[in-house]
Amino acid sequence: MNRIARIAAGLAVAAALVAAPASAQLMENDIVDVAVEAGSFATLTAALEAAGLVNVLKGEGPFTVFAPTDEAFAKLPEGTVEALLADKEKLTAILTYHVVPGKVMAADVLNLTEATTVNGAPIQIMVHGGSVMINNATVTATDVTASNGVIHVIDTVILPPEN
Repeated sequence: MNRIARIAAGLAVAAALVAAPASAQLMENDIVDVAVEAGSFATLTAALEAAGLVNVLKGEGPFTVFAPTDEAFAKLPEGTVEALLADKEKLTAILTYHVVPGKVMAADVLNLTEATTVNGAPIQIMVHGGSVMINNATVTATDVTASNGVIHVIDTVILPPEN
């Protein structure tokens, strides 16, 4: 093996060793940690805290979370988020409607037409114009993995059906 090939091989091994702890550390982060680190889910994480659901989503899981961004929460009528933060029961119902038990990856979602949420009510899943839709929300990013499940990012807060 010539000197350049040995140096290249050595650099590849060193890079793999440096990257391994970072990858392992990422997989140690649960759904809540991943959402916080992403920086675009401050409203969601505040809502999880207000509803007392942080420890649940830090639990063993696995969970699939259809996570609305801060921009998705901003689409709600003015005062809605504040009202929900003050109504723990309604807030919990909405947040648990965004969670499906188990780890459902994007490839799995494409084969489904609905899924039952932790809330107990089903969400509708369809492909429309090349985009995956969860009820009226568009999935904008998929397969954000965490140690206890997966996050799919959505652009709209989905609301459970009213009884």
